[in-house]
Amino acid sequence: MLIAKVCVNVTSNAVDKNFTYRVPDDLKFLTAGWRVIIPFGRQKIDGFVMSVHEVDDSTTFEFTLKDIAGVVDDEPWFTPAMMNSARWLSEFYMCPLSQTMSLFMPGQRVKKISARFERVFKLAGTFDEKNFSNKRAQLKLLRLLEECGELSSAELKEHKILSNTAKILIDAGLITVEQRRILRDSYSQIKSVAREFNLTGEQAATIQAIEKFLSAQKFQGFLLNGVTGSGKTQVYVELTKITRQLGRRVIILVPEIALTGQVVANFKAHFADVAVIHSRLSIAERNDTFYRIRSGEVGIVIGARSALFTPIDNVGLIVVDEEQDTSYKQEKNPPRYHARIVAEEFAKFHDATIVFGSATPSLENFYRAINGELILLKMPHRVLDNPLPEVKCVDMRGELKAGNRSVLSRELTELLKKTLADGQQAILLLNRRGWSTVVMCRSCGAVSTCPDCGLPMTYHADGKLRCHRCEVELEPPKVCPACGSRRIKFLGTGTEKLERALKTILPNARIVRMDRDTTGSKFGHQKILDAFAAHEYDILFGTQMVAKGHDISNVTTVGVLSADAALSFANFRASELCFELITQAAGRAGRADLPGKVIVQAYNIDAAAIRLGCEQDYGKFCATELPLREEIFFPPYCRMVKLIVTGKDELKTKSRAKEIVKAFRAEVVKKFSSRQEIFGPIAAAIACLRGVYRFAVVIKSADLSDVRKFLRAHDLHRRDDIQLDIDPLTTD
Repeated sequence: MLIAKVCVNVTSNAVDKNFTYRVPDDLKFLTAGWRVIIPFGRQKIDGFVMSVHEVDDSTTFEFTLKDIAGVVDDEPWFTPAMMNSARWLSEFYMCPLSQTMSLFMPGQRVKKISARFERVFKLAGTFDEKNFSNKRAQLKLLRLLEECGELSSAELKEHKILSNTAKILIDAGLITVEQRRILRDSYSQIKSVAREFNLTGEQAATIQAIEKFLSAQKFQGFLLNGVTGSGKTQVYVELTKITRQLGRRVIILVPEIALTGQVVANFKAHFADVAVIHSRLSIAERNDTFYRIRSGEVGIVIGARSALFTPIDNVGLIVVDEEQDTSYKQEKNPPRYHARIVAEEFAKFHDATIVFGSATPSLENFYRAINGELILLKMPHRVLDNPLPEVKCVDMRGELKAGNRSVLSRELTELLKKTLADGQQAILLLNRRGWSTVVMCRSCGAVSTCPDCGLPMTYHADGKLRCHRCEVELEPPKVCPACGSRRIKFLGTGTEKLERALKTILPNARIVRMDRDTTGSKFGHQKILDAFAAHEYDILFGTQMVAKGHDISNVTTVGVLSADAALSFANFRASELCFELITQAAGRAGRADLPGKVIVQAYNIDAAAIRLGCEQDYGKFCATELPLREEIFFPPYCRMVKLIVTGKDELKTKSRAKEIVKAFRAEVVKKFSSRQEIFGPIAAAIACLRGVYRFAVVIKSADLSDVRKFLRAHDLHRRDDIQLDIDPLTTD
């Protein structure tokens, strides 16, 4: 009897084991990696075959075995490398295997995706034109096939050849027809030409340092700290050339979909076998991309964090560009993985080289590099020795005292006018969407909050209040629901209000906004960036997606508005995030022959993150921030685990969270030599979500193995009332 161990695709933490099914005779071809349909309880659901075994017919089982009902695909979906990766993810992030297996599929759930096919016509042999003197259409088709080799049905229509003409020739045995799968690829139209230039000495030295590890085909991690405009992307291209020459494949990760198009264009200038993966592609497009990767047609995969979970094998190089970016962390749904950590582990699986690149590396990776865990490589100069932009900080308190209540300082306004008069372009960063960021009652101080999650709602120019987390939409209050006052005040500035200010101050400027509200379509980001690069607009403004990676030679001015806003959040990473945003945004200016100027607007201009961000001095920032992190025992000096305890009864939920804290202190803090701390419970950032109360408990540890032992001993990772997050970005 043939049996299979099947991982059942359910979301419950409690269902964290494989189930045994009998393999019927018509499915005896099954091996590990197939996606199957199985009876589970009273329903049929999907699952993943983890192993297949032959057992004696007399073998007894605890329950009567059910038969596997069918298969989803025409071949195994999971490669051995994908299955090993899924097992590691499940173990490291302490979540059910079904959750990690689901990462390796094009959609959220298993489904059979119908493949599209087209008819392709070819010549069956030679033909004599004399036989077609009165058959012009048939002769036209034969000549085209002789010239082109083959034609699809769509191409026949372009040449105005009827399908009946082709049928006559098929029946006569003069041409053949076959079905060919159409592989959907939204990036197939991107064309680019490689530019001729010489590598800088720093680029050449960096490539040389990494090349010997690529050739040895052994794992090694690098941190490439290159200032904005130093040519990191070209280094990635040259390393990819070396890797492909060695017959190995490449994964290039970017944090934002907005950066994908520019990176793809750079790589397509040098390589033909490029595929792109990110969440804005349709499931069918992702499925076709998986097929191209699996079939060996693709050697280079570019995309956001989901690009890690394709069926790519024989990987020789993984690049994590802008490695500091928080977008690499999956926060909303389990498994709450960090692509930076997963990418490094996958590189180890493949004996590959991994390169983390950034102008402002994460403190975690920089600390690892100075301690020898990663090889630190630096590119401190821009290509052609172009200078970094001149940065000036403007104190917005002084603007208010001078009577300027505009979102734009007088100095930035004048700089924008000069920039436009000189025929140059500008980028403005304001990391807040909407019109007003807070709607508050001036009588009692009550703030309009989301009924689902309790977070403040944002007022938009269309007259609606929106929650940017839950997408809940409401009418703004005319009277305060708390006290009945009509003194409703709209406070703060978002990108929509900035748009109005720009149109008022610079009425002739061609402006374009790029934020989540204007980039909803699949290529919304790229259309805006392409138009801006073609100088169809003078000013590009928006949220943080305008601040990273873009290389547009005519941009000479950058403005960073409300630069100190991030410092108001209770987040131990606040200074780091503030410094990064200023430095990255400033780096968009003056990337070619024209010098760049940057205006940073803030109220707290004395904050170290603001001051050092304006100086663009990453070394000084690290020297300031790292001792503070060490003193309070936060990453990179510890690893963190966050547990969100949930429940409908507030007091009982908090009590359950307190029990975890008490047990940890008794069983771990007092017994293990490595440093361990736990704090909480505190109300989570979203304290109550749709009637469910949420309390955060945070563990800080020098050794995660002790923490894992505790979590497993108490089955905390299996409880559906606990959300587990390893290496969280925040503590609430």
